[in-house]
Amino acid sequence: MRIRIEGRDLPQSPELRLNNVHVGMQRRSEVVGRVPVTDASAVWELEVTAREVDELLDVGGPWVHGSPGARFLYLSWGAVSDDAFAMFRRAKLLFGDIPGPLLRAAFEDRGVLVGRLGLTDEAGGPLCARVRPPLITWALE
Repeated sequence: MRIRIEGRDLPQSPELRLNNVHVGMQRRSEVVGRVPVTDASAVWELEVTAREVDELLDVGGPWVHGSPGARFLYLSWGAVSDDAFAMFRRAKLLFGDIPGPLLRAAFEDRGVLVGRLGLTDEAGGPLCARVRPPLITWALE
């Protein structure tokens, strides 16, 4: 199953810029596709596996975290110094928040599942915790 996450409105705090903060997609324990907050937007493309279990879809693979019935993707925030990434915050994008027909269509390879979200929270900082609709929208393209 192909997934694209499109982030916009990265937080513009001077402190975040000075600390070289980046956001990336977490694959297992590694954060990849890191994008600095100085960028206008961020896009991550990934593939996850999926299988039917008792007529329900269960996703898996190195990008997917959580137990069956509570699977999610992590967007991780951290300060970059040389090659080190010091994570300090994460956002969860839960598969359970994706409308069932869209998830099934992506599973049947009828398009790319696209999640769109702003990456700045109400206080102007990096978006974190569970990100639910309407903060994230899902579509099939």
